[in-house]
Amino acid sequence: MPVTIKTPEEIEKMRVAGHLAADVLHMIRPYVKPGVTTEELDTICHEYIVNVQQAIPAPLNYHGFPKSICTSVNHVVCHGIPGKKRLKKGDIVNIDVTVIKDSYHGDTSKMFFVGEPNVISKRVSQVSYECMCIGIEMVRPGVHLGDIGHAIQTHAEASNFSIVREFCGHGIGRVFHEDPQVLHYGTPGTKLRLEPGMTFTIEPMVNAGKRYVKVLPDKWTVVTKDHSPSAQWEHTILVTDDSFEVLTAKPGDNL
Repeated sequence: MPVTIKTPEEIEKMRVAGHLAADVLHMIRPYVKPGVTTEELDTICHEYIVNVQQAIPAPLNYHGFPKSICTSVNHVVCHGIPGKKRLKKGDIVNIDVTVIKDSYHGDTSKMFFVGEPNVISKRVSQVSYECMCIGIEMVRPGVHLGDIGHAIQTHAEASNFSIVREFCGHGIGRVFHEDPQVLHYGTPGTKLRLEPGMTFTIEPMVNAGKRYVKVLPDKWTVVTKDHSPSAQWEHTILVTDDSFEVLTAKPGDNL
């Protein structure tokens, strides 16, 4: 599909959806502790989105996905299905939330620490956050997506980590996943040239070991082949007339 340029009315709807998605991640923070199951976290988020926000959890039944959020623990790269697994001290978990409000999507994810993680897990979480920030801060009209991907890849690899290539960021708006694809690796001066009104996610998946991944038999859960920890952060971004706006930001809410 063609890359869509959002109207001011559409952008305002995306701001609302983005703020709601950020609010879900802020709300769930106190519940992420040893002993809780990822299914319990899913239930809390689902009820909050539906009953408090009067919105729709986008992942639920999306191409058959059975839950309202994704919970990716330790060596799970993305698309982890909430279940009976209980979190334990030292775990790291990515919680990925997408909210639909008035037909528009807000998509964001962040890492949570369950107690104090080991040095490698903590470091890969930090570097993935830095990679996302580096990518976001490059966004402005005239920049190519290849410039952003190259900068993200360079930072991850300089830290002796690797970038997952099979999954990437994406355009977003009325449609959950639309063009363009936003790769987190690449060559400067290539791929789409950014224009005001474009909206997309930046969501680098960084592995502590090699970049290779596999999909489990549930056809959703993606894990590192070498069982190394993986981390991811995500925001929905708007290209403005001269810079960018993070549509899923909540002030002061990071690592």
